[in-house]
Amino acid sequence: MALFLHFGTNTFTDSEWGTGHVDPSIFNPNLLNATQWVTVAKDFGFKRVVLTAKHHDGFCLWPSKYTDYSVKSSPWRNGVGDIVAELAEAARNGGLELGLYLSPWDRHEHCYGKTLEYNEYYMGQMTELLTRYGEIKYVFLDGAKGDGEKDMEYFFDDWFSLVHQLQPGASIFSDVGPDTRWVGNENGVAGSTCWSLFNHSAIKIGGYSDARYSAEGDAFGQDWVPAECDVSIRAGWFWHASEKPKSAMTLLDLYYKSVGRNCPLLLNVPPNSSGLISDEDIHVLKEFSELRNSIFSHNIAKSALLSASSTRGDPNDSQFRPKNVIEEGLYTYWAPDQGQQSDWTLYLEFQQVITFNVLELQEPIQMGQRIIEFHLDMLDENGTWQHVVNGTTVGYRRLLLFPTVKAHLLRLVIDKSKVFPLISHLGIYMDSYSVPRRVSDDTHTKSKFINNLVFRRTAYNLSQSASI
Repeated sequence: MALFLHFGTNTFTDSEWGTGHVDPSIFNPNLLNATQWVTVAKDFGFKRVVLTAKHHDGFCLWPSKYTDYSVKSSPWRNGVGDIVAELAEAARNGGLELGLYLSPWDRHEHCYGKTLEYNEYYMGQMTELLTRYGEIKYVFLDGAKGDGEKDMEYFFDDWFSLVHQLQPGASIFSDVGPDTRWVGNENGVAGSTCWSLFNHSAIKIGGYSDARYSAEGDAFGQDWVPAECDVSIRAGWFWHASEKPKSAMTLLDLYYKSVGRNCPLLLNVPPNSSGLISDEDIHVLKEFSELRNSIFSHNIAKSALLSASSTRGDPNDSQFRPKNVIEEGLYTYWAPDQGQQSDWTLYLEFQQVITFNVLELQEPIQMGQRIIEFHLDMLDENGTWQHVVNGTTVGYRRLLLFPTVKAHLLRLVIDKSKVFPLISHLGIYMDSYSVPRRVSDDTHTKSKFINNLVFRRTAYNLSQSASI
């Protein structure tokens, strides 16, 4: 998870999209404390902070040499302040990663609309941000341009090259990546099927977006571009005194539907006009953190005796044993025998009946994303296997919430996989707070997905045969 910080003149004008003509003197967050922002993020489980260094109004939160429309024309810190610098130092001291957003749409800059001149201007500002403040781990980009705005082209490929040149370790987010992609909505919800694979060419940055394709990805995509979910803790992206934060339970639901569906979650928590994250937002984040810790701190699966339908290699070799799935980390995993072609199964036997309603799975993502479809069964008192829950993709992390059940013997069956499946982690938990709405992925969506997968794989094989 990462914390998004929308902050700027909009914070003081009760607006979302600034005009670019607001007097900079309005910007004066007299209590601004970037260390508070970082502390909130770190205390409640966020690994990165991302700042809107410039939003659509063109007002810069650092003293850019390319414009006077910035903090240097404001009364804050007597015109010599630099919010990007303060946040960079606070993040470095707090051990968090730093990310930045530089809006391509600039409603203040006079050269906006002149393609070559503005792209040079934009890259100049990007260079400032990526060379003054130490390591930048993430750059958020979009194709923002208002309806009826001046017609011009953004040189995205040049921007991507510049970022990777100046900050080789930075991940770039946009509608199509190149490193992480937009999930296709601002609700913080990924598709119940979500592949990290994708085709860059299928989507245009800032253009018409196929929301379903962005949310679900592409099982046979040529590019590795994991989806990222973004959502605000409030109705707006900037702070407004009239708005209240979402509840901790709502954030937990979003967690299941983002992090629990193979996606990072970028949660916007906007500082207020004093320059601080509001107490009511902090209270919700604290409750959200406590809920996650209460649910996921105790993995019931660790008390189980594990076995499998098959295991690769020597049974006495620990490299691929079933027990690896209850150990921490992605670099240990269970691998079935390569001779087994379907119905790969893990069994969990407990000495006592357990009560649970959450299944967690992880694939060793460094080995690729493989699993297409799986389900969990439990053995009832009559010795009959009963269906508990089913799902499609797994990826880095999959969480499924379902009505509470009790059992002493479980089996996880991988029904379909691109190649033989690998599982690095399996968790069984009890969520006493949420009310599950369903016990599996949407059946209609799932059947359409599987049918489409079969059709596309057939078409792919035919095209390969034709080329051969």
